[in-house]
Amino acid sequence: MHSYLRAIGFSKLNKEYDAEKLLDEVYKNYDHKIVAKAEKYAHIELEKEFAPDMGIILCGDIDEKGFHKKYYFPYFRGNTGTVSEDVIIEKRVNGESYSGVCDDGRVGVSLIFYLQNPTQYQREQFVSQMFGRKLTATFSCLSTNGMILLPVRKNTEQLDLQKSKASKRSQLLNAAKDGDQEAIESLTIEDMDLYSMISRRVCREDIYTIVDTFFMPYGIECDQYQVMGNINSCTKVQNIVTGENIYRLTIECNDMIFDVCINETDLTGEPEAGRRFKGTVWLQGKVNFE
Repeated sequence: MHSYLRAIGFSKLNKEYDAEKLLDEVYKNYDHKIVAKAEKYAHIELEKEFAPDMGIILCGDIDEKGFHKKYYFPYFRGNTGTVSEDVIIEKRVNGESYSGVCDDGRVGVSLIFYLQNPTQYQREQFVSQMFGRKLTATFSCLSTNGMILLPVRKNTEQLDLQKSKASKRSQLLNAAKDGDQEAIESLTIEDMDLYSMISRRVCREDIYTIVDTFFMPYGIECDQYQVMGNINSCTKVQNIVTGENIYRLTIECNDMIFDVCINETDLTGEPEAGRRFKGTVWLQGKVNFE
């Protein structure tokens, strides 16, 4: 049973039997269907929404003998978080699903995400490669563990300085990727100075005062991350089947803006715009075909 079902309001599913009943509902009463034809069968993707912009996607093959389930996953589609950097899609080793990779200079690491629209990608990839279309991705996150932190007070001058430093670092990272030795040396010196500054301040200050946002890999799963970011907006929605409340948070983290959904029972604290969210997230992405 998928562990992130609770993020979209199914926290009380305890057995695989309950999940199978839910998938049967998706199969019989889906909202959207996408089909990609192959030689002897067709790959089909069924989507059922249980709350605004979130639900379950069921994928499988269909032939003359009927539908054969392959895998399923909960999804959440945010309205922000589109990146214009080149996106590379690769098939996962353990099944029919796909992962995407995007090098975003704002984060400093390659972002690996779980693809939300695999059947559309199968159908569109040949045409995109033929005409050289550029792929972009819209990110969103599901979380099963998070907490709300108070913000770090900053004046206008400090905010402007922070944006200037972030912009400069992003330019240096892009230059370093292209092999600019001077940029690589500048980044190395900057990291050494940052480590020295943190080592001095951590003796007398709380770490979450020194570091106000971060985005870093978490655990052994390549598409899971530990994040902390400022909340720009917050809304509460409800799962139409279970009645559980779900928070939709728009987060600004390392100059990236993306949406996170989390079950009310899994969030410690009261979310409000201006406060910070810290938690573990599963990064998903919908590929856009230009």
